[in-house]
Amino acid sequence: MYKLIHKDGQAKRGELHTVHGVIQTPVFMNVATVAAIKGAVSTEDLLGLNTQVALSNTYHLHVRPGDEVIRKLGGLHKFMVWDRPILTDSGGFQVFSLAKLRKIREEGVEFQSHIDGHKIFMGPEESMRIQSNLGSTIAMAFDECPSSTAERAYVQDSVDRTTRWLERCRTEMKRLNGLEDTLNPKQMLFGITQGAIYEDIRMEHAKRIAEMDLDGYAIGGLAVGETHDEMYRIIEATVPYLPQDKPTYLMGVGTPANILEAVERGVDFFDCVYPSRNGRHGHVYTNKGKMNMFNAKYELDSDPIEEGCGCPTCRRYSRAYIRHLLKAKEMLGMRLCVLHNLYFYNTMMEEVRKAIEEDRFQEYKKMRLEGFEQSSR
Repeated sequence: MYKLIHKDGQAKRGELHTVHGVIQTPVFMNVATVAAIKGAVSTEDLLGLNTQVALSNTYHLHVRPGDEVIRKLGGLHKFMVWDRPILTDSGGFQVFSLAKLRKIREEGVEFQSHIDGHKIFMGPEESMRIQSNLGSTIAMAFDECPSSTAERAYVQDSVDRTTRWLERCRTEMKRLNGLEDTLNPKQMLFGITQGAIYEDIRMEHAKRIAEMDLDGYAIGGLAVGETHDEMYRIIEATVPYLPQDKPTYLMGVGTPANILEAVERGVDFFDCVYPSRNGRHGHVYTNKGKMNMFNAKYELDSDPIEEGCGCPTCRRYSRAYIRHLLKAKEMLGMRLCVLHNLYFYNTMMEEVRKAIEEDRFQEYKKMRLEGFEQSSR
């Protein structure tokens, strides 16, 4: 159940009550694609970084180690030793990202495994069964994510098929949740709006799936090549047609600035690989923009990444030491940068929630964006 606590303009402050705990929104979900954050970050670490939700991927876990294996081990929560909420992506994005390895038809999608090339078929029912085996808190509906540059006729056909798939997902999830041996009979289902950069298709699709009374609604198919301005335009066009009394999730977004802009437009769930991916390459987020820890000027710098930061990295280690580790290709260097970045994102979301509660989100957003413009240090 989603509870809308307060609004500041269109910015929403809410709570999603789940079988694995309450999620305070707006929230950034830390991406654990294969049941782990890349960068040697444990679930114990995540607790110390104030992580609320971990996000894992249906397709990747189906391929390796196998969803049946995870089910036999008690489900994804036990497998990765995480008792807080987990959202599982449906595998639909791989329809987009593995374009050269797949064939789409009404029944579903035939993939070629990116690991060993063996054929995999996944449709709405298969995606729901895999996610049920994983026992995640929130399951995402199986969809197709068309390219932002796709022709209008193709996008319309794709969106119509995604709607039909969503009906099948809902039917199958209801069946699975009613089984005696299901791992999580209270598993939630979020639907996904698509439509590339066509506003009218987006709005119509949002209206259609809003009628299905799902647990939440995602905006998919953005941050896949369109400009930031196009992304913000589509968010503005879509959100008003999604239920205000349900969470709205912008998939795969994004930078701190992207998140602030989307919060302003009524989005309250986010995920992105940026904190971990950039951290592994020595790029860290601060209140004054991004820093490249490989920069020679940090060679003798005994300061933490950011003064006043409460993350495990900044409480103990210097820029000089972290730079040394990165240059020496020591895994600890990557780990320390990823820990800092995840803490930065989670802390920013705490501040966002407080600012909305106190009706000063616009002031907070302006202050943040001005600080980020000092990047490239």
